[in-house]
Amino acid sequence: MKFFIDTASLKDIQEAQDLGVLDGVTTNPSLMAKEGIGGDENVKKHYQAICEIVDGDVSAEVISTDFEGIVREGEELVKLDDQIVVKVPMIKDGIKAIKYFSERGIRTNCTLVFSAGQALLAAKAGATYVSPFIGRLDDISTDGLQLIQDIRLIYDNYGFTTEILAASVRHPMHILECAKIGADVMTGPLSAILALLKHPLTDNGLAKFLADHAKVNG
Repeated sequence: MKFFIDTASLKDIQEAQDLGVLDGVTTNPSLMAKEGIGGDENVKKHYQAICEIVDGDVSAEVISTDFEGIVREGEELVKLDDQIVVKVPMIKDGIKAIKYFSERGIRTNCTLVFSAGQALLAAKAGATYVSPFIGRLDDISTDGLQLIQDIRLIYDNYGFTTEILAASVRHPMHILECAKIGADVMTGPLSAILALLKHPLTDNGLAKFLADHAKVNG
């Protein structure tokens, strides 16, 4: 399973990179706004800064919702760095744009996916990644993990190469359950990744080892 971090914070991206398990980054306009980054040129410079930190794919989201605008923005974004993947919303013109991009070798991430039918359309159009938002489904009392399971089954049935990128991951159990189901990628906050490190028996065991060492080496 690939680990992506879902943020525009260079500090968090660097910390995840230093941990040695980071495979890529996903961002969106809300995350950019959270970091106070506005204006087309500033956003593009920030994407380039992210690409300098990580070695893997960096999803950069378009703002336009019409076919021509999505294509124009996407073609501008991929010029920034070879690592850029164009993040396109799951709308009619988005699917048309994904098909356009896939025919030209431009990689895409179809975002805001909330149903297996949407994921099927994204794969048919040639999306590189599809991003089902499991946390947001959980928020409305719908099983987000079941959606990952359904998409995995459909993609395996027909040999689709589109990777399932479990998005809106909130906590370590989301990560573990997605790994069991067979999601190709997970993206979430740094806190969810770091939480995988934690176990009280590890903490207690280490404390005992260090205490025993101190007794004979004090």
